[in-house]
Amino acid sequence: NGQLHMQTRASRFRPFQEVKIQEMADQVPVGHIPRSMTIHLYGALTRSVNPGDVVHIGGIFIPTPYTGMRALRAGLLQDTFLEAMHVHQLKKQYHTMESTPEIQEAIADLKSDPALYARLANSIAPEIYGHEDVKKALLLLLVGGVTNSRKDGMKIRGDINVCLMGDPGVAKSQLLKYITKVAPRGVYTTGRGSSGVGLTAAVM
Repeated sequence: NGQLHMQTRASRFRPFQEVKIQEMADQVPVGHIPRSMTIHLYGALTRSVNPGDVVHIGGIFIPTPYTGMRALRAGLLQDTFLEAMHVHQLKKQYHTMESTPEIQEAIADLKSDPALYARLANSIAPEIYGHEDVKKALLLLLVGGVTNSRKDGMKIRGDINVCLMGDPGVAKSQLLKYITKVAPRGVYTTGRGSSGVGLTAAVM
């Protein structure tokens, strides 16, 4: 009858992951929406990218026909995806950073410095004068805390959220942009690109 049936015993399986990448916000022309593309990852390339990573991807650009109801409306148009052959991380991840003896010695010297907290805070956006308390809060945001799992099953997260509020022109955006550059994974977004619920703040 011409029907084909899949034989799982004779099939060969390999890891597969489909991800979507988006154009960097600072590279999008004014008034335009960031473009996105579907990426197919196979084998060792799966789980090589995480949300917020900045990557260069090389691969094969492949068209694929639409399925279902979209195929009826698409006509001769086809969808496209990129079959990745290489993924290069543009930002260093924590687990890839190497600790040299020089770095260990510098850390040991800093541990005994009573002004370590202030020095680290001042190293955040040094071109912006003042805002010591804000920089200290952003430093704690970057460092994070320890996730605590209690015996009753409750999980207390160690990370914190920071909400900066103030008059226009007091360097709020510049501080946040600096944080996204320092953090291994960071995405800078504005009110138009975020959900209204995610940006709602109540003053009690």
